[in-house]
Amino acid sequence: MARLSVLSCLFLLFLVNPNPTTSTTSLWNAIDGCPSRCNGAIDIPFPFGIGPPPCALPGFQLSCQPSHPQPLLHNTSLRILNFTNGQLLVDSSPFIAVDCALPHHQHHRKLATISLPPHGPFTISGVSNSFVAVGCDTVAALADGDTFASGCVSLCASKESVLVSRSTPVGVGCSGVGCCEGTIPEGRRLLSVGAGSMFGYGKVSGFNNCSYAFVVERGGYVFDQQHLSMMDFPRRTSISMRLDWAIPRKLSPMTLCGHNSYHVPSPLGPSAYLCNCSHGYSGNPYLNGPHGCQDVDECQNPEANPCVSVARCRNRVPGYKCECPFGSSGDGTRAGSGCKKIFQIVESILATGLGIGVMLLCGLWFYFALKNRALIKLKEYYFRQNGGLLLKQQVSNCEARTRIFSKEELEQATQNYNESRILGTGGYGTVYKGVLEDGTVVAIKKSRVMDRMRTDQFINEVVILTQINHRNVVKLLGCCLETEVPMLVYEFIPNGTLYEHIHEKSTSSLRITWSDRLRIATETAEALTYLHSAASMPVFHRDVKSSNILLGDNLTAKVSDFGISRLVPLDQTQVPTLVQGTFGYLDPEYFQTSQLTSKSDVYSFGVVLVELLTGQKPVSMERPREDSNLAMYFLSSLKCKDLREFIDVDVMREASNVEQLKAAAELARKCLLLRGDKRPSMKEVAQELLLIASFGRHDCGDDYDEVEEQLEFDKLPTCNESSSSAILCPGESSSRSVCHP
Repeated sequence: MARLSVLSCLFLLFLVNPNPTTSTTSLWNAIDGCPSRCNGAIDIPFPFGIGPPPCALPGFQLSCQPSHPQPLLHNTSLRILNFTNGQLLVDSSPFIAVDCALPHHQHHRKLATISLPPHGPFTISGVSNSFVAVGCDTVAALADGDTFASGCVSLCASKESVLVSRSTPVGVGCSGVGCCEGTIPEGRRLLSVGAGSMFGYGKVSGFNNCSYAFVVERGGYVFDQQHLSMMDFPRRTSISMRLDWAIPRKLSPMTLCGHNSYHVPSPLGPSAYLCNCSHGYSGNPYLNGPHGCQDVDECQNPEANPCVSVARCRNRVPGYKCECPFGSSGDGTRAGSGCKKIFQIVESILATGLGIGVMLLCGLWFYFALKNRALIKLKEYYFRQNGGLLLKQQVSNCEARTRIFSKEELEQATQNYNESRILGTGGYGTVYKGVLEDGTVVAIKKSRVMDRMRTDQFINEVVILTQINHRNVVKLLGCCLETEVPMLVYEFIPNGTLYEHIHEKSTSSLRITWSDRLRIATETAEALTYLHSAASMPVFHRDVKSSNILLGDNLTAKVSDFGISRLVPLDQTQVPTLVQGTFGYLDPEYFQTSQLTSKSDVYSFGVVLVELLTGQKPVSMERPREDSNLAMYFLSSLKCKDLREFIDVDVMREASNVEQLKAAAELARKCLLLRGDKRPSMKEVAQELLLIASFGRHDCGDDYDEVEEQLEFDKLPTCNESSSSAILCPGESSSRSVCHP
């Protein structure tokens, strides 16, 4: 089994031009006397240019190579394919990350890095680009080297399963079978892309021995099953991405737009802008003179003449005017009223008045009835679309009750969803702070446009939360189903998430001490214990992480987000299901077997406990590549380092004694064991945390039957030893370097 930790990121921003007349042809011109092309047919418009100012604005210089028709962005290897106002289309074929298993146990690996000038006018955008990975045993990642990291996984059970997964129309996107797709952060100038194998291509070697990852213009790549067997995929694939550009205000205190043009804000922020020709003008908005914005004579082109045949077209600067002949009336335009003779107008008025009178008499008779009926039907449609019938059945079967809010109640509570009421946004939608009529402060989650999967998750969360009543589980107050997207109403939790307090200390006014951390961990463990063993039907949360643990008054822990949780029949201990969760927290045994158990939550809780101990993120590229995964880093540090080297300095200072920290670290290690049956239950974890919090020094000896669970710190897993059941050490590519589970 092979494992790759990769940094990668590609950014593409499509800038919507407020003036659609701005194009890539005659409206774009170079400075007189300056080269306008390299060796091909691509015109180079100002502010771009070949050579120093005045042929180009500072930072917009391009370079040419004799053997290539396309210009290069100065000091980069990015080849420009097309120009538009505020946007560049560049060739991204050279930036495909590769990982291939070659014959005779050889391995070929290539990372890809996209680098723009650090202070230039160009950025990579994520709006119009996608991060794509191709392969059947593939994990791909991207990062900007500092603040962002993400990735996706693509797996195939067999070659035939790829055909089944591609039954959706072209352009819908990669499904995770054969290829997967991810998002890209905005505003980055440096991104890295990497790809690797999860299981060494052992199960798919007959038809796929390579993994590829790249950033591509949205809709610019169409997956084909043949791509899985192409060893020369990068050489035979042509892809492109988009860059965003704008004029930095630091070039001049005033805007540099030419005559008959105006500046518009840029998505890059107030420090940059773009220029557009005014209405009725065409040309390069960044130039003056004959190549700048000039009046468009609409009357010169007979085919494009805006006036009707009987009207006279007169050009104006800017615009035009259509004059109707004597005895006619109207604006004279094809798109408007044209020219009509006076008696035709009178006839039209009389006929129109009679028709309107009849329609008015009939319309007033049933107008209000139709209006009310349409409103009722719309609410019923939204109710069915949002899973209301299924939700009603589920809630009725569970004999649970939840309040149904009206659309008007929630609009009033949020001041019509005012932006000042936004608490947070994410892939699920937007959360608003609301105040009900009785003064109750609530959190209202407004979902994004729903598909079948999100509808099921919405119903799942409502059904689960209506059966749960625990002080450390966020309380669902009700929902609204009569809007286009469903909304959930929760109790308001004022102090944000545990993730923010651990990793974003600069934005938090409250500080959590070691005793607070122990208490939060204990309360979270008690909530999960309740879900696993005390609820009317057991619940496996499946997405335990620090960002799903909210902090209420006095920093009381509240477990939230049950969208992908599963209800489990009392006679079952595991559930076969599609793997879902969050990188860094995902149980490796669940990932490999697709069998969800209560021990999967134990593993994820173990990662949260390590976050509390170390103050580090679950996945971080600030650590060495082999230690990017926090769980692996923690387990190796327990063996190879002193506690003071990797435990958070505030925790070391505030803990009662080192033995208390050792006890907490040992408990975290047990939760992170690879085999789920060797991990403690959440009930045992909660009891152990109570003991650790109650006693300054606690004996951490095990009470479990398995001898392997009784290992002390000096018997933790060792590296560089071979074993038939070994897995690769973090970040290692050699098949001889292994760690024992």
